[in-house]
Amino acid sequence: MATSTSKDQQHAALAARYGSELPPECGPWNETIAALLSHRSVRKYLPKPLPDNTVTTLAAAAQSAATSSNLQTWSLIAVTDPALKARLSAVAAGQKHIIECPLFLVWVADLSRLRRVGEQKQQQLAALNYLEMLLVATIDAALAAQNAVVAAESLGLSTVYIGALRNDTQRVAAELNLPEGAVGVFGLCVGYADHSVPAEVKPRLPQSVVVHRDQYDVAGEPARLDIYDQDLAEFSRRNELSVSNWTNRVIARTKELRAMAGRDKLAVALRALGFPLS
Repeated sequence: MATSTSKDQQHAALAARYGSELPPECGPWNETIAALLSHRSVRKYLPKPLPDNTVTTLAAAAQSAATSSNLQTWSLIAVTDPALKARLSAVAAGQKHIIECPLFLVWVADLSRLRRVGEQKQQQLAALNYLEMLLVATIDAALAAQNAVVAAESLGLSTVYIGALRNDTQRVAAELNLPEGAVGVFGLCVGYADHSVPAEVKPRLPQSVVVHRDQYDVAGEPARLDIYDQDLAEFSRRNELSVSNWTNRVIARTKELRAMAGRDKLAVALRALGFPLS
């Protein structure tokens, strides 16, 4: 349902999300859309416990996401033990917010449950050996997690995704006692934001670069990326981050394999965890 949100409020939300390269016009709008545009990653949390049964609520929201063929090929590990969070933080290059947040969720691409179904029914499930099924499970987990993020933010909680769990998927699997055919694909910190640390909405690439009409079109892309680089560098200055722009970050993260922090060996690790990737 549309709300009476003013054009000024819509413009402010879009300006925060896109910087100087705003979409040409606002379309339909409501409180849900406004909330989605206000999303930001939070890496500093208060030592405040979550309401009882928060995991149950977030899991229900997550399980309401779409799932391919209703196979439901993901699982969720809710981690609250401080020692376990510390060990998972070590996998993720020592990110302190994993330790500080009251709840750390590990999202698991999980084909093991389908394998157990096959074993129980005495059926060979040949498709589980193929890359497509791991891709299905990973997409399912991502869709579920984003539902949980939206639910968490609607409750006044904050979040940040942790992709660095993939630095060592075998260690994560051992820490969480994952069965063969299950892999932690990313984590999610959940908690109350410490607002003493700035967490401004980060500008995204302009829609003119990302959204294409009928066919892919790169006309004008270099000039628009130059503008985005300026916006992102200014964002970094305002938030006391190392001043960098987007194209430099792309190069820094992809030029050398050492930037992958061990994830260049992910295919080998996945096969060891029970994913043949045929």
